[in-house]
Amino acid sequence: MSNTLVIIPTYNEKENIEAIIKAVFSLEMQFDILVVDDSSPDGTSKIVSTLQQQFSNLFLEIRKEKNGLGAAYIHGFKWALKKNYDYIIEMDADFSHNPKDLIHLYNACAIDGADFSIGSRYLNNKINVVDWDIKRLLLSYFASKYVKIITQIPIFDTTAGFVCYKSNVLRSIELDKIKFVGYAFQIEMKFKAWKRKFKHKEVSVIFTDRKEGTSKMSGSIISEAVFGVIKMRLQGLPK
Repeated sequence: MSNTLVIIPTYNEKENIEAIIKAVFSLEMQFDILVVDDSSPDGTSKIVSTLQQQFSNLFLEIRKEKNGLGAAYIHGFKWALKKNYDYIIEMDADFSHNPKDLIHLYNACAIDGADFSIGSRYLNNKINVVDWDIKRLLLSYFASKYVKIITQIPIFDTTAGFVCYKSNVLRSIELDKIKFVGYAFQIEMKFKAWKRKFKHKEVSVIFTDRKEGTSKMSGSIISEAVFGVIKMRLQGLPK
């Protein structure tokens, strides 16, 4: 058993899930994986169940319904804390996050001393995104800039979903009080960690758009991020 858990939330990821699991397990460093599946009708969880016969450090949690990325991650965080993992990493199933960068995120915490590390697409305002159309790219980039301005958080990629947390960071955050479930979830988690004076480090990564499956991005998710940050600001940026 590893001291580091990679949480992969899934909904209809049958095209990607086996490949991403095998890619993580092929790394020179050992990671455990928890797939949190929102009862995918395409059989994603069945693929994971079959792979569990091959990999003893692959775990599966199936939620009854699809009610947001944030809720899936919180489910995974609670599971990880009960199992006493030292490091917990968020990662997408669709290869937009390069599995090789897991080691860099881990090292930023375990070796460099960060309490949470971020796989940043926009470190020092340099854009590292492949195969996004210009509208989506600009929306994402300026959303992160907007959040940074509104909250004053010293993080370039505030909306990044490739993040490693030390367990004490997650234990300090009241996970049941996280308000947002979509795009804004990533913002709220980083903000609360920063407000608690945890040290962060951004690691430059190249984000590549999915080749298989369907994107879960929607207008409502983006709206939640925009108006959620305004709400946070009006409420005095609560902890």
